[in-house]
Amino acid sequence: MRSVTAVILGGGQGARLMPLTRDRAKPAVGFAGKYRIVDIAMSNCINSGLKRIFVLTQFLSASLHRHIMQTYQFDTFTDGFVDILAAEQTHQGADWFQGTADAVRATLQHITYYASDQILILAGDHLYRMDFQDLIRHHRAVRADITLCVYPVSCADAPRMGLLRVDESGEVKELLEKPRDAAARERFAAPESLFLSRGLAIEPGRYLASMGTYVFEPRVLTELLADTSRTDFGREVIPSALGRYRVVAWPFTGYWKDIGTIPAFFEANISLTSAHPPFSLYTPRWPLYTHPRSIPPSRVFRSEIRDSLIVEGSDITGATIANSIVGARSVVGKGASLDQVVMLGADFYEGERVPGADPGPVRRFPPLGVGENCVIQRAILDKNVRIGNGVVIRSKPGAPDYQGEIYWVRDGVTIIPKGAVIPPGTEI
Repeated sequence: MRSVTAVILGGGQGARLMPLTRDRAKPAVGFAGKYRIVDIAMSNCINSGLKRIFVLTQFLSASLHRHIMQTYQFDTFTDGFVDILAAEQTHQGADWFQGTADAVRATLQHITYYASDQILILAGDHLYRMDFQDLIRHHRAVRADITLCVYPVSCADAPRMGLLRVDESGEVKELLEKPRDAAARERFAAPESLFLSRGLAIEPGRYLASMGTYVFEPRVLTELLADTSRTDFGREVIPSALGRYRVVAWPFTGYWKDIGTIPAFFEANISLTSAHPPFSLYTPRWPLYTHPRSIPPSRVFRSEIRDSLIVEGSDITGATIANSIVGARSVVGKGASLDQVVMLGADFYEGERVPGADPGPVRRFPPLGVGENCVIQRAILDKNVRIGNGVVIRSKPGAPDYQGEIYWVRDGVTIIPKGAVIPPGTEI
C-alpha cells in the first residue's frame, strides 16, 4: 500500500446539507457529536495502510484545513503525509474547480509528483468502512485500468446515483449519471452473480450504483484528464473511458451511505443510537480517528437517558434524553426533553469568549446549549447554539421546508444553524 496515492475530494458548496454547510465545507460538518465527516475517509485510508494522502479543498475550507492540520500528523519515522491541495491560480488557469475531475486535473502535478502504482480517488462525504487493500488487490488481479466500487441501491435512491451495467466478468459496459426515467433504469439492475461472488445475496429490485470511489492507473488518469472539457468523473470521464480502457466493477458488501443530504445525515446519526446500528462506532482494530480533545468526562445528574450517545465534556442536569446524540461540551438544562435530536456540541465553554463582536454583557444571550424546560424533537442543533428556557421545537416527517434566520426545516427535520440564538419561550 505504500505505493498507492489516495486523493480525497473535499466537496463543493454542499447545497444539499445547508444550513450545516453555510459556514464550512461539507467534509468539515460534525458527525456523531465528536467526529467530522472527513474523518471517515481519512480513517479508512490510515487503517488500510495508505499514508500518502492528498485532500482537495475549495469552498469554505478554513475549518476543514484546521481540523486536518491539527489531527493528521505522522511521525518522523513514517514516510507518509497528509497534504491539503486548495484551489489555486496557475499559469495554466485561474478558475475554481469545475467538478470532481477538474479538481484532480488542476492538482495532478502535485498528486503525481511521487511515483505511484495506483491512484485511489475517494468522496469526502460517505459513511462506510472499507479495507482498500482488498480493492487494490482486485484491481491488480484483474489487470484493470480503472476500477469502480459499486453498491446495490434501492429504487428510491437510484435517481440520485450513477448507475452501471456490467457483463458477466464484471467489466463495465455503460455508466449513466442520475437517470430520472424509470424505464431507462431497468437495464442497470444489480446482477446477483456479481455480489454472490463475494458472499452477499442482494434483495430483488436493486440497481448497481457507483460509490464514487475509483482506482486509476496513473498513466490512464493522466490520459483521460488531458481533455479539459471533461470536468466530472461520473458524467464524463468514466463514460469516455469505456471501450478504450479496461474498466471493471468491484462490489462492496459492507455498509455504505451517502450522507450528503439532510435526511441521510440525520438518519445516519440517529441510527447510531440503536442497540445494533447498521454502522457501528465500536469496531475493533478499525477505529475512527479525530482531533483529540483535553476536556473532562461528561456529568449527568438526576437525568433519564435512553438509547443515546453522550460525548465527553457534556453537562446534563435533570433532563430526559432519548434516541439522541449529545455532542462534545453540550449543556442540557433541568426539565429539558430531547427525542431524536443530534447535538453537534460546542467549540468552547460558556465564558471562554464573548460571542460575536458585541462588547455588551454575555448575559443578554441565553447560555450555550439547551435551556431549562425545553422540548425538542426530530432536530439537528449545530455547534455553539443557544436555546433559551421553555423553547419548543417539534418536527414531523413531511413537514414543509422552511428557511429562516434562526432555524430551517428540511425534509421534516428542523435544523438550528451554527451559533444561532433561540429566545426563551420560542415555539417552532
